[in-house]
Amino acid sequence: MTYFRKLPKISEMLELFSSREKWLIVINADPDAMASAMALKRIMSRRVDGVEIASINEVRRPDNLAMLRITRLRMTRFTPDMLLRFDRFALVDSQPHHSAVFQGIPFSLVIDHHPLPETSQAYPYAEIRPDYGANSTMLAEYLYNLGIRPGKLLATALQYGIKSDTMNFTRKLCDADLRAYQYLARFSDRAMLSRIARSEFHRHWLPFFAKACETLHAVGSGQFVFIGQVENPDILVVIADFLTRVYEFNWVAVSGLYGDTVVVIYRGDGVSDIGCLASSQFSDIGSAGGHKSAARAEFPVSAAGGEDLELFVFKRVLESLGKKSCA
Repeated sequence: MTYFRKLPKISEMLELFSSREKWLIVINADPDAMASAMALKRIMSRRVDGVEIASINEVRRPDNLAMLRITRLRMTRFTPDMLLRFDRFALVDSQPHHSAVFQGIPFSLVIDHHPLPETSQAYPYAEIRPDYGANSTMLAEYLYNLGIRPGKLLATALQYGIKSDTMNFTRKLCDADLRAYQYLARFSDRAMLSRIARSEFHRHWLPFFAKACETLHAVGSGQFVFIGQVENPDILVVIADFLTRVYEFNWVAVSGLYGDTVVVIYRGDGVSDIGCLASSQFSDIGSAGGHKSAARAEFPVSAAGGEDLELFVFKRVLESLGKKSCA
């Protein structure tokens, strides 16, 4: 049975690999990115002089930590000196405009499923498929086209990458996502997958959930929450995901302060374009955007001009609803 599309350009990617060059795969670590990096590393093995994986962020979310431990993924933190230690660089599950760190790296290979920016740059090899629900699906296709059977740990990681980025197949996805998940089930370990998926929260995060439930503010058909100072923006992500399970909420915006940066995490039912909503509210003072049902905005505290942060964010969210349609 043919599970996946043929990849006629895959030979162009393979031509990039040389036994004389060392590669670094750089990611913004989350389950989909980590699984994609594992798969690309498997493809590169025995084709290049060496390949490592580095993340620009610290991994703290419980499911990410569980995935690292269970799949035995070896990953280091990216540092600028790596630009001198490696010959070529690859980026998966992101594009350079997603982070200032990425913009300083000369990528030779980019494989991603997020929307293209209005102006994009060229790379020796790139495939961007915004119609895909998970980047792990794309890497499963690459493995299949190359005749590489994924081992148990890799198959489990890719399955969880798909499961995570499609929020258990409730977010935007395509037929390939479903086929990839089914195909990978042949090789994955169900018990491992379950252990990763169950590791959602740290115990000391529970008070933040209580605060979120106590401070909900209705904003049109959505809900707004300001948590205050957090030790990690991932706390905002898990709270936003949790609140989407409330029947009456069409979308939620969960905000908080991480260091000197205000972070707003959006989750929606996919009926309205939540990525468009985030962009209309905060792109003029920071970075903002995402998918139809999931988005993120970040801006410096200084943009509030000394105004109370909760009030500043709330007014931005409220005022923009009447200015721009994202239906």
